[in-house]
Amino acid sequence: LNSEECVSCVLLYCTIRVQSGKQEFNFLSANNNMNPAARRKSTSTVGVTGRKDATRMKIEQMEKDRQERRKTMMQRKEARKQEQIKNIEAGNPGDVDFIGLVDQWRSEQETEMGGTEERSLFSSTGSNICIAVRKRPMSEKERAKFDHDSVSCFQNKVWIHSAKLKVDGITKYLTHNKFQLDHAFGEGSTTEQIYLATTLPLVDHVVNSQGRATVFCYGQTGSGKTYTMNGIQHILAYDLYGQLAEIDDEFEITVAFFELYAGNVLDLLHGRHRCKLLEDGKGEINITGLREVPAATPETFLEVIEEGHRHRTTQKTEANDASSRSHAICQIFLRDYNGNLKGKLGLVDLAGSERGSDTKQHNTQRRSESADINTSLLALKECIRALGQKSTHVPFRGSKLTLILKDCFSPDSKTTMVATVSPGASAADHSLNTLRYADRIKEQRVRLATFEMNRKIIT
Repeated sequence: LNSEECVSCVLLYCTIRVQSGKQEFNFLSANNNMNPAARRKSTSTVGVTGRKDATRMKIEQMEKDRQERRKTMMQRKEARKQEQIKNIEAGNPGDVDFIGLVDQWRSEQETEMGGTEERSLFSSTGSNICIAVRKRPMSEKERAKFDHDSVSCFQNKVWIHSAKLKVDGITKYLTHNKFQLDHAFGEGSTTEQIYLATTLPLVDHVVNSQGRATVFCYGQTGSGKTYTMNGIQHILAYDLYGQLAEIDDEFEITVAFFELYAGNVLDLLHGRHRCKLLEDGKGEINITGLREVPAATPETFLEVIEEGHRHRTTQKTEANDASSRSHAICQIFLRDYNGNLKGKLGLVDLAGSERGSDTKQHNTQRRSESADINTSLLALKECIRALGQKSTHVPFRGSKLTLILKDCFSPDSKTTMVATVSPGASAADHSLNTLRYADRIKEQRVRLATFEMNRKIIT
C-alpha cells in the first residue's frame, strides 16, 4: 500500500474503535442501572438456563412422587374399607390393623404347627388333674362395641393377643401370651367334644372304680361357664345311665343340688332351705338339712337339674345381665340298695371371678359378694394344687367351698377344671388371669411328674 492508503486504513480503524467504545459504554451504563437479579440473568444466560431446567425437573419429579403417594394412600384406604366390610360380615368387627395382625399370626402358626386339630395330654400323663380351656364365640354385645377376637387355640395350646401401640402412638403391634394345657377348645368346638375329653374319663372312674370325681367350670363373668356346665349335665344324664345299664351291679342314683351364697349353704331343690355345715368326729363333712332327690331315669335327672337352676342366685353386673353370684354344686351319688355309697360325682359351676376395677359401680352387697367369691376361688386353687402335688396336707379349711368339697381332694379322686375365656380384646386381661390360674395348677403338676420320672430313672 502507498502512504495515502495506509493513512485511510488507520483512520477507518480508529473510527470503528470509537464507535465500539461508545456502544460498550452505553451497555455498561444500562447494565449498572439494572437490579441484581436482572444483571445476573443478562451476564450469565447459559448457566441460569441450565440451573432453571434442573430445578424445574426436580419440582416435576417431586410432584410426580406426591401423586404416586396419594394414589397409593387412596388404594390402601379403599382396601382397608373393603377389609373392614369383610370383617363385619364375618362377625369380627373392630380395628382392621389388629385383626390383620392376628390373622397373619394365625396363618403362620397353623402352617408351623401343621393344623389346628386338638391334641390331648391328659391320657398320657396319668395325672388325677385335667386342665382344659374353652373359648366361646364372639357375642353381639362385643360386636356392638367393635371388639375383635384376641384368643387363638391350636391343638392343646392357647394364645392371648394383646393389642399395643409403640411410643410414637401410631405403630401397632401384638404381644402373644402362650399357655399349654391338657386340652384347648376353640369357638368351633362343641360341648360334646369337651365332655368326651374332660368328663367321660371321670364318669368311667366313678362307675367302674367306684371312686370320686369333680368337674369345675371356672372363668370370668360372662365367659360361658354356666352354658358349658349345662351342656355337660345334659350329656351326662344319658351317658351315666347308659354305663350303669351295662354293668351287673345295680345302683340307685340320687341328686343333691345346692349353692354357696354369702357364706350360706342353700338347698336349691327344697325352697332354698338354709343348711348347716358340720364336721363329725371322723372328720367327715356333713351338710345337715340337705336332701337327696332320687332320679331313676335320665328325664327325671334333667328335671331335677332344671329345678335347681331356676332357684339359683343371679344378679345384673357390669359384665353380665344375669351373672351367677353363687357357687352352684350338683352332687350325684351312686348307692347300692343298702344305702352304701359306691361312687360320687360333683359338678361345680363356680361364680365368675372379678377384679376390683370391675366392682366400681357395685353397691355394698355386690362388693361383699365379689370378695367372698374371690376368697373361695383362691382357696380352691391351693387345694387343687396340693392335690396335683400329692401333698399330705390339703388346705381345705380355707373356705366353705373347699370344706364342702373336702372328699373331692382325696388322693384317689380325679378332678377336671374347664377354664372358660372370652374372645374379646377388651377382656384380654381377664382371660390372662383365668389362664394363669389354670396354668399355675398345671405347672405344679408337670413339675411333680417330671421329678417322679427322673427319680425312677435314677433308682
